[in-house]
Amino acid sequence: MITNVLSFLMEMKEHHSVAPKKSNLTPKAIIHQKFGKTACYTVEAVKEVSQTECPGLCIPQTGPCLYRCTLKLPELMVVSGTFTKKKDAEQSAAEIALEKLSIIPETIDLTPQEAQESLVARIAYLFSEKFLSTDHPLGGHIRATLRRKGNHCGSIPVSVIAVSDPKIFSLCKCINPEVESNPFLVLPYIVKGATKLHEFLTTSEQHIWIKKLCPYPQDIIESLLKEGGSEECIQVKAIRIPSSMEKCVEAVTLCMSLREYYLDIIANELGLEDGANVLISRNIGKASSETRLFFAAPQSYLLDRSFISGNGKETIRFEGSLNERARYLSGQDMVGDAILACIGYTRKSRDLFYEDVTVQLYHRMLLGKTPGGIYKLSREAILTAELPSKFTTRVNWRGSLPRDILSMFCRQHRLSEPVFSIISHPFKILTESSESSFKAADLGTDVIECANGTSVNACPKKSNSEMFKCEIKLLSRCKDVILLCSPEDCYKKQNDAIQNASLKLLSWLNTYFNSVTIPFDQLYETACNFSIHIFSKNLFGEILIGQSIQNCQIYAMQCNKILEPMCTTSSHDMSGNGVCNLKIEGPDSGVCPCNGSLPCINYSVYLVVDGENNKEVIEVCNEFEFEIGVGAVISYVEEVVMQMSVGQYAYFKTNLLTFDLIFASAGDSAKMLSLLSSKACCVEYEISLTKVAEPPEERMEQAFFSPPLSKQRVEFAVQHILESHATTLVDFGCGSGSLLEALLNYTTSLEKIAGVDISQKGLTRAAKVLNSKLDANPDAVVTSKPIKSVILYEGSITNFDSRLHGFDIGTCLEVIEHMDEDQACLFGDVALSCFRPRILIVSTPNFEYNVVLQRSKPPTQEEELDGQNLLQSCKFRNNDHKFEWTREQFIQWASDVAARHNYNVEFSGVGGSADAEPGFASQIAVFKREWSHEDDGQKHTDIENHYNVIWEWNSKSK
Repeated sequence: MITNVLSFLMEMKEHHSVAPKKSNLTPKAIIHQKFGKTACYTVEAVKEVSQTECPGLCIPQTGPCLYRCTLKLPELMVVSGTFTKKKDAEQSAAEIALEKLSIIPETIDLTPQEAQESLVARIAYLFSEKFLSTDHPLGGHIRATLRRKGNHCGSIPVSVIAVSDPKIFSLCKCINPEVESNPFLVLPYIVKGATKLHEFLTTSEQHIWIKKLCPYPQDIIESLLKEGGSEECIQVKAIRIPSSMEKCVEAVTLCMSLREYYLDIIANELGLEDGANVLISRNIGKASSETRLFFAAPQSYLLDRSFISGNGKETIRFEGSLNERARYLSGQDMVGDAILACIGYTRKSRDLFYEDVTVQLYHRMLLGKTPGGIYKLSREAILTAELPSKFTTRVNWRGSLPRDILSMFCRQHRLSEPVFSIISHPFKILTESSESSFKAADLGTDVIECANGTSVNACPKKSNSEMFKCEIKLLSRCKDVILLCSPEDCYKKQNDAIQNASLKLLSWLNTYFNSVTIPFDQLYETACNFSIHIFSKNLFGEILIGQSIQNCQIYAMQCNKILEPMCTTSSHDMSGNGVCNLKIEGPDSGVCPCNGSLPCINYSVYLVVDGENNKEVIEVCNEFEFEIGVGAVISYVEEVVMQMSVGQYAYFKTNLLTFDLIFASAGDSAKMLSLLSSKACCVEYEISLTKVAEPPEERMEQAFFSPPLSKQRVEFAVQHILESHATTLVDFGCGSGSLLEALLNYTTSLEKIAGVDISQKGLTRAAKVLNSKLDANPDAVVTSKPIKSVILYEGSITNFDSRLHGFDIGTCLEVIEHMDEDQACLFGDVALSCFRPRILIVSTPNFEYNVVLQRSKPPTQEEELDGQNLLQSCKFRNNDHKFEWTREQFIQWASDVAARHNYNVEFSGVGGSADAEPGFASQIAVFKREWSHEDDGQKHTDIENHYNVIWEWNSKSK
């Protein structure tokens, strides 16, 4: 017979209308079942040579690292094929072994009736003598209850069975899929299963527990009593979360010995007589964590059957006040006060496992349910780091990647893993007017759908010339679509598309989690601005409702005396940004951060009581690196760092930090609470700038120019090709073929293209890119005349090769600065005296423009007057640059080499203006010579083939 408490659970109707899900064991799991530790897997890396990506490439290509697995069993040994992931190789080996052993995997497809029968059998096994000797967590509970006194001896709380045995939970889901969203529905199914074993088990008339009718043998009980822990008292720190929002969470200490049943101690803390009346939440945080919420089972209202709706579906309506904070942490409805503790039995040890849960950990857990909070925790810089607004490059990103943050966010809110759909299409250069409205769907796209990094739908390998965009679906546990994020931005790399789409979705979510004033309806209306479509407003609202309650609490506490404004005279006026008393000390080294750079700082944050000298440390972080200009830190920290140079120290105060961030970071929460609640306080930062990593040249240019300088240089070359009606072009220092690839997207008269470079790696990539454009995607080539041949050579541009003599036009864009200065001068002579193109275009950085690029704002009038000193403090744009010329130096070199070889030279540039200081960012010299009949007759009769042909494409062979 079941108690009033159980009647609440037993009255719930069972669902039989939803088909159960199939859950097949993997081949590796079946091998483990049959062979255990005797199965030995050995995985080895395999390097395979691949020539399929670029036919005709003369450089042997090593494909991606693959893995092969050897599985040794007592009866045989098998070897798998090659796979990109180790786990796939292991599963393949196991599958081959099963086939050779003629073992057919069984498919588990239980009906609700079969699941109920299996549930009864499972419960019977859990109370068997055989189970008691296992390392199952529930075995620890049974052993502990056998030490209890009187009628409580051997009685197991039903809630313990529900949370300790995953198989019980899975079987209950087969009976009723609603168990996934409401785990407490497992309890009535366990009780119902136990009642069918009435000759073997008994249940209490007053409490929710199950007990064996026949005690375990005395020798087993005696051995367990000897095995028991020490009588010494242990103290476990935990947190009490009051149901009333007006009360703050508080630290409590659970005092017990290892011979006591810990649930009885927690029950006493909750004002209960018996641990069986304590309900336990699912684990919070990591799947392996024993951190759970414990609360009293409902009493007075459990007899009220009105919580069962008329449509027969289980719905619970609580008459008492819900514990919203506990509900937000666990995703389960709870009433009354709750205890947050990390304690329980695990498979790792037969002893009781426990760890302290502090107020700091509680606030970190709350913070870890927000996108920005997950990023802060990944950087261990709660009071300084912010979720960046942009994903520039993987190299510059610090902390967890956007994709990983989104996956963690979904796990924290009990959602399925996000599904990433990669949409690919051929790359096309679009006009500025059409670029913003570009849609991949208009170009005949392919979609690859990925979850957890695994390809779901197989598709052909994509070429390097394609662009990618990413769509993201957030799904409920039942696989219902909650929202779809489909940004229109396209990227050359699949990973960049995934990371940027993830960041866009996270940024939208973060606007709500970071604000106490934005209502959900307003957030819902802004979704379209982020290319987000919400399919289930109700489901999505459930994700955010708890944070709304938490924000209201934070806002209410801030309205008290916490962090009151206190601005006084400061050496730098930043009071408008919440920064006061800013002081920067130390000599100016001249090495300052700029847009795109990576400064490294050491900082300390203190809580300072107004009018007193003492201050309490909140957070300390050394060697904290972040990217300037992407919002990777709190705005006022970045503004201060931008005013510093390497070696300097900054001190300032602010009143912009919130209660939850301080408690998530501070170690001594009791002291912090005492100060914050009784006195006017502010936060003080101490920052030292230790070093600055300069941004890559391309990133720096992208931050200042739109379109980027690289694209402007291509368009400059295209214009001269059109004007000269050139049919042949050679690119000196072609690198990875970016210019040659880009030229195929413009309407020109080119028929023959050649490139030369000294780097095999760059030429290999150039060959693959060009081959995919010319062969795999011929429609992407938009030149007015069909390209007849493309050839790539390996060699130094300071050596002459007669095969490249007399081309219509030659280009050498941003190359000479990577050579020694004397070699750059030699190239000028060789190009104009031997190669003799009709037109030669040479571009190189203008060193004078670095003053603009390496500062966050234009120089003042006083600084412009002292321009020479400013120039001396500038660095080269790239660490690989051997030199960078001023305008005067570039003009002198170009004029001299042109005069020596009967060429005219004109000067221009891109980025900036010739009429304003400091001129163009990229300076260009265009060498021209008028061709005469005498010149046409001058051919190189001596064959000088100093270059190696790396790759050649010919339209006639296609």
